[in-house]
Amino acid sequence: MKFYQRVLVNAIVFIALAGFMQSSHLFFVSSFWVAIVASLILAILNAVIKPFLIIISLPITILTLGLFSIVINAAMLELTSAVVGSQSFYFKSFGVTMVVAIIISIVNAVISKYVNKDKDEEGEF
Repeated sequence: MKFYQRVLVNAIVFIALAGFMQSSHLFFVSSFWVAIVASLILAILNAVIKPFLIIISLPITILTLGLFSIVINAAMLELTSAVVGSQSFYFKSFGVTMVVAIIISIVNAVISKYVNKDKDEEGEF
């Protein structure tokens, strides 16, 4: 999936999850533009900082059979929240951040599989 498509999908997921969690105030996004900015910042952080965190946490990731990667994804979301600003993009707790990280990972995996499936079908005659 292309970079801008992934950023747009993440922004839509941010808005959707914030809408679902609106009454409980667990996750807040002030506007669609904030979601776009947060998605861009998340992409940049994932490209710059996440590889370093993965290498450092490799032993614990192996011991947990890869489940620690959810914690790393949640940490990236918390860092995104800190960069964007807690007035317009925040999570109530780290647990909520982990749930959002899991949902974003699942949505990205499903959409990537769908987009790659379409590309494979176009290439065949």
